[in-house]
Amino acid sequence: MEEPPKIQRLSESVVNRIAAGEVIQRPVSAVKELVENSLDAASTSINLTIKDGGLKLIQISDDGHGIRHDDLPILCERHTTSKLSSFEDLQSIKSMGFRGEALASMTYVAHVTVTTITKGQLHGYRVSYRDGVMEHEPRPCAAVKGTQIMVENLFYNMAARRKTLQSSSDDYSKIVDVVSRFAIHHTNVSFSCRKHGAVKADIHTVATSSRLDAIRTVYGVSAAHNLIEVEASDDDPSSSLFEMKGYVSNANYAAKKITMVLFINDRLVEWSALKRAIEIVYAATLPKAAKPFIYISIVLPPENIDVNVHPTKREVSLLNQEVIIEKIQSVIESTLRNSNEARTFQEQTAGQSSTSRINKSKEVNLSPMPSGSRSEKVPVHKLVRTDSLDPAGRLHAYMKVMPGGHLEKNVTLNAVRSSVRQRRSLKDSAELTSVEELLDEISNNYDPGMMDIVKHCTYVGMADDVFALLQHKTHLYLANIVNLSKELMYQQVLSRFGHFNAIQLSDPAPIKDLIILALKEEDIDSECNDDDTFKEKIAEMNTELLKQKAVMLEEYFGIHIDDLGNISRLPVILDQYTPDMDRIPEFVLSLGNDVDWEDESHCIQAVSAALGNFYAMHPPLLPNPSGEGMLFYKKRKLFDGFALENTCDSTGSDVIDNNIEQELLSEAETAWAQREWSIQHVLFPSMRLFFKPPASMATNGTFVKVASLEKLYKIFERC
Repeated sequence: MEEPPKIQRLSESVVNRIAAGEVIQRPVSAVKELVENSLDAASTSINLTIKDGGLKLIQISDDGHGIRHDDLPILCERHTTSKLSSFEDLQSIKSMGFRGEALASMTYVAHVTVTTITKGQLHGYRVSYRDGVMEHEPRPCAAVKGTQIMVENLFYNMAARRKTLQSSSDDYSKIVDVVSRFAIHHTNVSFSCRKHGAVKADIHTVATSSRLDAIRTVYGVSAAHNLIEVEASDDDPSSSLFEMKGYVSNANYAAKKITMVLFINDRLVEWSALKRAIEIVYAATLPKAAKPFIYISIVLPPENIDVNVHPTKREVSLLNQEVIIEKIQSVIESTLRNSNEARTFQEQTAGQSSTSRINKSKEVNLSPMPSGSRSEKVPVHKLVRTDSLDPAGRLHAYMKVMPGGHLEKNVTLNAVRSSVRQRRSLKDSAELTSVEELLDEISNNYDPGMMDIVKHCTYVGMADDVFALLQHKTHLYLANIVNLSKELMYQQVLSRFGHFNAIQLSDPAPIKDLIILALKEEDIDSECNDDDTFKEKIAEMNTELLKQKAVMLEEYFGIHIDDLGNISRLPVILDQYTPDMDRIPEFVLSLGNDVDWEDESHCIQAVSAALGNFYAMHPPLLPNPSGEGMLFYKKRKLFDGFALENTCDSTGSDVIDNNIEQELLSEAETAWAQREWSIQHVLFPSMRLFFKPPASMATNGTFVKVASLEKLYKIFERC
């Protein structure tokens, strides 16, 4: 038998290089350690320069208190630190560093140069380190307040490790991510991070008192706009178990990858158990592939946390972890339940006193629009508010968004969870052959050229009420927004078939009244007036028909009709978008009149088309206040005998009151501004993701090329 191998004591250099490989695993590990050292030095400005993902160069400069000249000889020796002097100090440690291993580890796997100056010194000192010791005595040099550390040729003596880190862009993105996390937590410190030689920084923040502003600067407006503030603490204030503050995203925010930024006692860490608990909460709110944004800061008594459990200090151990996780999970779940469950609209009831109806309704005789100023004639009747008992008025007089512009929520979290589970579990009821055939038809008949335009165009702005200007490469296009949005909604209805979230109406809207309203509007447009009894019969027949089809409409299309013939829920087709409720009467009438309920394929296609038309981004019924549309908002006094005598000037000519109808004008401005916002921020991003433009759009005027850079150059050359 062979003798057992002899146990040998490893040389100090081998031990240190092995230990360095544990502490400095990637360039981002070195960056995290260096940033934490700068924060411990009470810096208010930290700047990083990175080359080749940190392998060639990591340079960090701060304006902290600097390093004393007498400490430079032992600065990079292992286990030298200013943070503690005995093991018991770990029980109350508040600094991020405490082992004295980070800089020492870097000197064993890279070339490290330190330049520093302390307060009161006339000049600074620069010294280079290798294998934990100085390569030369500190040399006097010019320096600015604080410390600059350069880490060059990282892992130069570890060939295997260097080969595994070939993607510099991947390492740089990890560095940007970790600096971003520090930037949104330490709002009193300004951060910048740029590639070597780059003029513009990839991260640039300034000290601010608002954490939300810091998140907006680093992670963008979309993330900051959809955040909710959360707070939690232990139920017994005397126990001082923990205190949590943070921001979590609502249901309108959805990313491909979860972003969870967690600080415990100002220390950037990971906590997989808490992360899983929060993901469980969001799984009931977000679609399957969507992920949330979470920023959480937890403060605990130092004696309740063990920071010395991981080589890179990435993890910590806490007392009462289960209690803390359960409390935070409960608070986030409660916050989402109150904020992110459904969109609610308030309906004005008809049973008001006559006085309140008179006060809330306006009768305005608007001056007519000059001919040729609008491509579509808007009947004056649609611009007049009337008594709520008369359904000939505009629907927005009765259905208004809750005050403050924020949509209130009134559906339980259990209902949302049930809805999401249904969307994820594609049962046979939603796997109809007809739907697959309609989707195949869309996939087989789209135009690749127009699809390229849609996916890579830049939105310029609205050219008029219907057409938007788009730029694609060197070409400028006019695009018909109504046609595009109608087709996109139709395709989305088929894609989400049987798996819709809900828009909840606070008070159900009677289908019969909606159909009568739609029939009266048809009479106005066609300048005929059928018998009201006939309209009643049509409305009753269609109401009964839709009540019979209520189960199918709710299961497949998310349209809820109760036993009394009231519509109370509509589907969410595009997130962050609610259709124009003025068009719901036309939609309900279309369901009753235009759908062939006997043929499966035609039925699904017709209902999807009706939804597409209803949700399409039509121009609001109120005229556009810009330009000549303002004439609609001018009041004219109606002159009768007595009034005429009292409204004549000295010359005997009639006096016309040109004051603006402010309430109507304000409503119009809001409606048009909301439409343009939805076009830019909802419609076009959704089109880039989901839309397959049919070939017919190439010839029906939906896309019109109006200019190209090449032809413009030719014209300029002739001039």
